[in-house]
Amino acid sequence: WGSYFGGSAWTYDSKRGEYYFHQYSPKQPDLNWENPAVRAAVYKMMNWWMDRGIDGFRMDVITQISKRVDSEGRLPGEYGSQIEDAPAGDDGYSSPYFFCSDGPRLDEFLREMREAVFKGREGFLTVGEAPGISAHRNTYITNPANGELDMLFLFDQVNVDCANGTKWNPIPLKLTALKRAMADQQQAVSEAGWASLFFNNHDQPRALSRWGSEASDEMRVLSAKAIAMLLHMHRGTPYVYQGEEIGMTNAHFTRLEQYRDLEALNMFKQRVEEAHIQSAESMMDALAKRGRDNSRTPMQWNASKYAGFMPFNVPSQNNAQPWISVNPNYVDINAAEQMEDSDSVYSFYKRLIELRHSQPVVSAGSWNLIDADDECVYAFIRQVEQTCDNTKADVADVAGLEHGVSSSSAVACDSPCASVKKLLVMVNMTDSSVAIPAQSAELLRNIASSGVSYDDVMISTYSADHALKSLKNGTLAPWEGIAVSLQ
Repeated sequence: WGSYFGGSAWTYDSKRGEYYFHQYSPKQPDLNWENPAVRAAVYKMMNWWMDRGIDGFRMDVITQISKRVDSEGRLPGEYGSQIEDAPAGDDGYSSPYFFCSDGPRLDEFLREMREAVFKGREGFLTVGEAPGISAHRNTYITNPANGELDMLFLFDQVNVDCANGTKWNPIPLKLTALKRAMADQQQAVSEAGWASLFFNNHDQPRALSRWGSEASDEMRVLSAKAIAMLLHMHRGTPYVYQGEEIGMTNAHFTRLEQYRDLEALNMFKQRVEEAHIQSAESMMDALAKRGRDNSRTPMQWNASKYAGFMPFNVPSQNNAQPWISVNPNYVDINAAEQMEDSDSVYSFYKRLIELRHSQPVVSAGSWNLIDADDECVYAFIRQVEQTCDNTKADVADVAGLEHGVSSSSAVACDSPCASVKKLLVMVNMTDSSVAIPAQSAELLRNIASSGVSYDDVMISTYSADHALKSLKNGTLAPWEGIAVSLQ
């Protein structure tokens, strides 16, 4: 088996005289969860932290703790194993992925963990990184009735621009592919379970550079807002990764020595120097587009040296530098510059987050994709029934702790009569002006008789005035996103 970070997934330990298995780094050995004593030790450690007041755990690749073994406990490929191993790839290694992801005892282990660590506790969150988990399986694991995890990070939506199943062959985004991936996840949790919403994290390049536009400062800001709006208006819990809220971009490294990530360095060696399956130029281009270090440069706090990440004028630290280069665009893209700017990417994120706390249709509404075949505009409808017999519900509770509720659940409001809140969300994901697609246009025509007012525009990447003109003209400006009330 090969490690996902390059080289063999088996390393010899001279002290024990044995090999040990690691899907990732040799410093990250896979624990043997088949051993009850190992599981008990893990739960003891988790309880130690919970007793000290932490709010929960984000669990790395938790869906790879159960392996597929034969009746004698042997892994595929072991001598005498009854399970046939996968064929070797171009790099000379077979992949452990199929045999280690969503294994036969995963549900058992997660339920046991819930019982041993979290039973009797309140106000905690468990979220797991979930390679190999389908949207359907996510529904089961995150359904509170099954007692496993609160949320999972699925990866279909961030793998839509990989050719031949590898990130090192990046291809341009096809918007319909992203729609399909997101729709699968949204539809799977329409009645039970919950969705985690993310495009950025420590293992992904910056979504702005990946799917947005850096053609100009204006396009950069607009596309950062558009991508944020697209994600945050879905049903689920959005995750904001450091720097995303100010529109940080890829690092744009040009030399291999600028990278620090073990995966980047190992995969260059393996694919270029050893297996000769990719040219150095092609691999450097892939690293610039998809390398994990793109999201690991220091946070850009201000326009001072090192972007305010560390002091630079202290005598004892004059020669100190961050472990990795600061993105040179920190002078223009930094938190200090944006915090007081009401039109900044940062301010737009604040507005999106506020909507989730103030608008039941955003936090708890159903989700339905429309204009599914359009390659320029991503459009969908959010809808929630509101009853007005009670005090307004705590939207945060609906969206978080009670995430097992049906999408058709009623949410109390302050209005004097029962109504259905219906929201049309449209996002132009291109650098060009485009026509509002057919299904969206038809919905807008249905409310044209009463007219669309300033108050009907819940949020827009441009101004509300600009949004009204766009709705009237039937076009969306470059990277224009509009959420408009239909009822």
